[in-house]
Amino acid sequence: MNTYLIVILSYFAFVTLISVLTKKVASRSSADFLIAGRNLGIITCAVVVAAEWLGGMSTIGVSERAYLTGTLQPILYNLSTAAGMVIIGFTVARHYRDKNVHTVSEMLNTLFGHQARTYSAIAFLIAYITLAYVQLQTCASVMAPLFGIDWIWAVFIASVLITIYTYIGGMHALAITGIMHVIAMFSGIGIALYIGLDKINGFESLTTRLIELGSPENLYNPFSAGFSRAFSLLLGGVLGGMAGQASIQPIFAARNAKIAKNAAILSAFIVAPFGIMVALLGLIGKTGYFFDTSIITDPKMVLPTLLTTPEFIHPVLGGLALAGVLAAILSTVGPVNFAVVTIATKDIYQGIIKKGAIDTELIATARRLVLIVNLITIPLAIISRGGILDAAYISYAIRAIGAIVIVMGIYAKGWITADAVKAAFIGGTLAIMFVITAGALNWFTLDKTFVGVGAAIVFIILGNLWTKFVRKEDIQSC
Repeated sequence: MNTYLIVILSYFAFVTLISVLTKKVASRSSADFLIAGRNLGIITCAVVVAAEWLGGMSTIGVSERAYLTGTLQPILYNLSTAAGMVIIGFTVARHYRDKNVHTVSEMLNTLFGHQARTYSAIAFLIAYITLAYVQLQTCASVMAPLFGIDWIWAVFIASVLITIYTYIGGMHALAITGIMHVIAMFSGIGIALYIGLDKINGFESLTTRLIELGSPENLYNPFSAGFSRAFSLLLGGVLGGMAGQASIQPIFAARNAKIAKNAAILSAFIVAPFGIMVALLGLIGKTGYFFDTSIITDPKMVLPTLLTTPEFIHPVLGGLALAGVLAAILSTVGPVNFAVVTIATKDIYQGIIKKGAIDTELIATARRLVLIVNLITIPLAIISRGGILDAAYISYAIRAIGAIVIVMGIYAKGWITADAVKAAFIGGTLAIMFVITAGALNWFTLDKTFVGVGAAIVFIILGNLWTKFVRKEDIQSC
């Protein structure tokens, strides 16, 4: 067995053990399983929120885009999500916690009624299932070359690994392992970046080499791809977080509203630096100093290839860095899959199928759904293999609809009706799906985030008009 595997397997054996130790606590009630008994302190809550963001997009996705563009433009993903969490902290975090809800759709139920919960839950399921299979792809992209196995087998192995510790420990396991993952990812990636910059003689040498390879002179400017692209990323990050079940769920689990607010803000200072570190490693890989870049047929493989190159980093340290990458991915895949489980359990099963379900039924249903969700994401991960960040913004676009509705419901409820909420989720989601289809068929290309936001606003206006003129007439005629 090679050194990389020994280091990584040792780490994840320890993580699994921790998950087993949380099983008794997680089994006491559905609240314990789904939201850790609403008992997370500020540090734990902030780290778990950050861990959800620091996944496949922040590792494989950011390094992939940095390698392709030869710039630091991809760090906007992390900067935008960090900005989003700060805004969440100062706006909606305390409201989420004060309402004692389990899901974003349950929050919408308190604001606009049961139908708003149903339609939003369906839209959020689409968003998070998309995100779940993308995260599974990134995990497999690291494991395939590491284990020397076919990529499809890596998808199956990654899915089993994710299922085990989510099924056993629920939110308690995600909280504890999230802390471990954040420590591992910053340690591993930080050491790799230090070694890389030292071996290429610092930023000046890196800059010179990248410009020789065609990078623009402003390659460190995250806005180098133009205002439209940058604004789309920032808008998606800010709005996507506000209604993001996976990133908001730890806030639901905070001990009180003050902790919820401060933890959201604190998480931003964990999220932002990590993207810069990974993007720089992607640029170091592009230099070709440590391996022949012609072997990179899939840019998703840049980071794993760099970290398994002995000329770049010693296998023990490379194994630690790879464990950090896998930890980052798993720290997101777990919460993302668990977000789907929570939405399906609380909003679909208890909210629609069996409203009188008792607590033991909810726990049993949630555990079954952990298995089902992972089975659903496997074929999707195998069939749909596009750019990681591009696919992720499908999820962001749908969640942006929820963010607009949530903010209006809290701060300007008189400006939006229940009909408008339903119209926004139905019309906005269909508009996003249409744009995706049009792009796949080469009809035209539009930014998914802009379409999601624009469609939400248009359908909110149409829904309000429906309530004012059509529904009002129906009520008067009765």
